[in-house]
Amino acid sequence: MSPAEDALLLLRLAERHLGSLRGTLDPATIADEDWGFLAQQTLEKLLKALLVLHCQEPPRSHSLQRLLQELARCGETLGVAPELLELDDFAVLARYDAEPTPLPAERRQLLKQLEEFHAEVRQQLS
Repeated sequence: MSPAEDALLLLRLAERHLGSLRGTLDPATIADEDWGFLAQQTLEKLLKALLVLHCQEPPRSHSLQRLLQELARCGETLGVAPELLELDDFAVLARYDAEPTPLPAERRQLLKQLEEFHAEVRQQLS
């Protein structure tokens, strides 16, 4: 498969996560920790899609900061909303901590930011 085709596969996974996030905006339906995990996974896949598009194998890492650093090495500078980068803890830590982990912003705001970033990535893949 070409890098663009591989990147599109990651984009489709991110789109599936976005659908789940849209359907679970009510905190009574899904815990913040689980919603945050899906949100983090969405951003992670979008960043990895961009790395693949730049013909680079994404690292086996959930770290959003590390993915951004890898993209910067490819010459890609992104304006990712700071609240989205705060989702890093939801990749692992929040899922295994019994204490509540609050989301860095309201769900609708995070979803809007993810959808906007998704649109930017989709534009690059076009």
